[in-house]
Amino acid sequence: MATHLQGPVTPVNGADAVRVTGLTRAFGGQPVIDHLDLTLRAGEFTALLGRSGCGKSTLLRVLAGLDRDIEGSVLVPKRRAVAFQSPRLMPWKRVWRNVLLGLDGKPDRAVAEEALAEVGLAHRSGAWPKTLSGGEAQRASLARALVREPDLLLLDEPFGALDALTRIKAQQLVAELWQRRGCAVLLVTHDVEEALLLADRALVMRDGVIAYETPIALDRPRSVGDPAFAALRTRLLTELGVDEPAATPGTNRAA
Repeated sequence: MATHLQGPVTPVNGADAVRVTGLTRAFGGQPVIDHLDLTLRAGEFTALLGRSGCGKSTLLRVLAGLDRDIEGSVLVPKRRAVAFQSPRLMPWKRVWRNVLLGLDGKPDRAVAEEALAEVGLAHRSGAWPKTLSGGEAQRASLARALVREPDLLLLDEPFGALDALTRIKAQQLVAELWQRRGCAVLLVTHDVEEALLLADRALVMRDGVIAYETPIALDRPRSVGDPAFAALRTRLLTELGVDEPAATPGTNRAA
């Protein structure tokens, strides 16, 4: 089940989906990731936060196998898939053919349509990508990831380009898919509330390493008005170097 991206292959504990030790990735001699250690547990939903340029997306690309110019040990499942902020659909291929892009062998249309049905897009199977809305295109991208039946699903700010209402629906969809599939998920995001709504654990990346982590032991479904939610949000914003504005007298800070 496991693939090593660098170094010798060693057995991995079945409770772990990812094990990273001493990972370093440098650009022009400057390390963006600097001896980073990370473990992701099987079936766990993890959110990775950090300021722009801190190395979040670089780490995700390493885990996806898209960047191998690294030092250190990275153990990941063979079956993994990634969805980016841009759906990256091929405009000259119909939606169902986009879902099957890159798969080994010759899977038929039924395989793609099953995945599209899971994300509520079966009725757009034969459409051209340019006719899809932003939310539909992102669902097609998720279907392309799910058709690979991943043990590790990597999400690189997949909701960043969506409007507010479509983003909420997309977040709910990802939560449902994760609960149904049971795979490990790593979500890279700038949105603290998104991390707290979706994840079991939040990580903050800083100076090339995981500088802070916290479990998110809140009952689901979660509410931004929950005092415990607000306390976690404040702590994460502090770790990210952001000070929340003081509450105006008579206003509800948690609203």
